[in-house]
Amino acid sequence: MSQYRLHIDIPLGTDEADAVATAESIMRCHFKDEEAKEKIQRLTYSRSPLVELNYRLGHDNDRQKSNYLEVNENGHVNNKKSKMLFGGASDSNQISFEWVQ
Repeated sequence: MSQYRLHIDIPLGTDEADAVATAESIMRCHFKDEEAKEKIQRLTYSRSPLVELNYRLGHDNDRQKSNYLEVNENGHVNNKKSKMLFGGASDSNQISFEWVQ
C-alpha cells in the first residue's frame, strides 16, 4: 500500500566532501543516540509504527537520485537509499555507518 512520507531537503552546498561531512554530522546528531531514535518512534507510533527510515545524500543535477554517501573504489556512487531499522529489526542488506546502532 502506498504511503505518505516526510521528505526533508536540506541544501548542503556545492562541495561534495563538505556535503558528506555535514550529512554525517546531521545523521550522527539525530540518529546515533537511542533516545533520539525513540523520540522519532514515539512521534509516529500511534499513527504508523516506524520500522525503517531511508535516507540518502543527493545532488540537484543527478537525475538518477544517487546516494553520495556510498562511493565505490572507482568513484561511482550508489543509487540505493541507506536504511536505518527500528525496533530491533535487522536486515543483512542494511548499509552500516557509525551513526547507525
